[in-house]
Amino acid sequence: MRGRFIIYGLAGWCIEIFWTGLGSLISGDPKLQGWTYIWMFPIYGLAIFLEPIHNRIRNWPVILRGGAYTLLIFLAEYSTGWLLKTVMGVCPWNYSGTPYEIDGLIRLDFAPAWFAAGILFEKLHDLLMGYKVLKRV
Repeated sequence: MRGRFIIYGLAGWCIEIFWTGLGSLISGDPKLQGWTYIWMFPIYGLAIFLEPIHNRIRNWPVILRGGAYTLLIFLAEYSTGWLLKTVMGVCPWNYSGTPYEIDGLIRLDFAPAWFAAGILFEKLHDLLMGYKVLKRV
């Protein structure tokens, strides 16, 4: 379990760096600078808790599975952002003033990205479960 938590955290970091680098490209930055926050590693690692959900809903149609992951990811993003804001006084990401934001903690227009991330998570989960050493850790 610990090994998969680490892999999910690292995968999340990589995807976020790619995503923000893509945003740099769209805004005209030829350096394609991407970034993330140290706090995101354990937050992305929380995907470990999606594993039992994936096992229960794996036979659902993809639109329902992706929708479920989208809602769960929004819930995790909002609650971890709220917790960091409450404890530290600031959340590393701040969507205030952007379209479709809720309390500056989530952006509803990111739903397609979270949908895709949830489906990618399924593939990574199945891949990891194929390696016996990662089943035990």
